[in-house]
Amino acid sequence: MKREVPGNCPICKSETKVTEIYCKNCDTTIRGEFELCKFCRLNEEQKYFVEVFIKNRGNIKEIEKELGISYPTVRNKLDEVISSLGYKLEKPAINQKEILEKLSKGEISKDEALKLLNK
Repeated sequence: MKREVPGNCPICKSETKVTEIYCKNCDTTIRGEFELCKFCRLNEEQKYFVEVFIKNRGNIKEIEKELGISYPTVRNKLDEVISSLGYKLEKPAINQKEILEKLSKGEISKDEALKLLNK
């Protein structure tokens, strides 16, 4: 069974550090304090979302279809991943033209477009 290193403590949710690495092949143990990659800090749901996002080359319409979720939910999940990776989220200015283009291409529904335009 594959067990991944938890990026966050299951008790207090703080970042974890790896303090020992072991090689089965040559029986070598290395001790120290090692940083985990940023992606190790994502939870399983976020890792799966990133995998789907990459597989679909960021095409939100395809991500919506594969995950069975709406455009705003895809955006929220993407924002969660961005935040978990340690980046600050800035609210983008609502680009009406972009929303209308997405609507005309069928990437979002008219209800989703109205929600976005009314923010």
